[in-house]
Amino acid sequence: MSVASRHVMGTGIVIGALALTLIALLIPVRSFGGRTAAAAPAPSPAVATSPAPASADDDGAGVMNTAFGPLTPQDREFVRKVRLAGLWELPAGRQAQERGTRKSVRTAGEHLVEGHTELDRRVLEVGEALGVELPDRPSGQQQAWLDQLDRAQGATYERLFVQLLRRAHGKVFTLVAQVRAQTRNSVVRELATDANTTVLDHIAVLEASGLVDFEGLADSPPTTGPPTAARPADPSPAATRPRK
Repeated sequence: MSVASRHVMGTGIVIGALALTLIALLIPVRSFGGRTAAAAPAPSPAVATSPAPASADDDGAGVMNTAFGPLTPQDREFVRKVRLAGLWELPAGRQAQERGTRKSVRTAGEHLVEGHTELDRRVLEVGEALGVELPDRPSGQQQAWLDQLDRAQGATYERLFVQLLRRAHGKVFTLVAQVRAQTRNSVVRELATDANTTVLDHIAVLEASGLVDFEGLADSPPTTGPPTAARPADPSPAATRPRK
């Protein structure tokens, strides 16, 4: 066999071997690829988690960036509620100063006027700084409370005043604590700190009147228990004071 023939034969053998090797490699790769695709399909956009529905107090504006940090819907709700509190508690406090026959009721009215005058000034500044539109009149429920106070007389008026205001302060106290703990906005945090001090002072002075019906502060009627059952402790610091 000539040298040229041997060269051609050798080249053919090498090419054939390379072809067989390539076929052998392709078969397992395709098989593995098929199993992988079946075992781990690409995620479908249709199964993405939907955002939680907005709450009744959510203004729908989402989280807004400000020079003082992020401003959340909860932050804006809090700022508006501080303003709303002053819109009915200020006139209620002035009325108690004029109509209260007990010194403790007049004192409570004085604290309401002083506290909410300053807090209202602060919340107006905060609203302007953050671009939050604030209400300029009490809510329908708050106006109904003021109307109840207008109609009440004597001892009934004093008890109604103390109970309505103590109940309202107890509810807003929870929101103040939540916002103070969670907000990332420095201006809202400062307002929450001021509101916490004011609300706690008002709770204490209202309780000092001795007219608070603690059982009546619950959202639902209290459960009737045996005569010896102890009354649940009030969470506020003023609850430790002896009642007059």
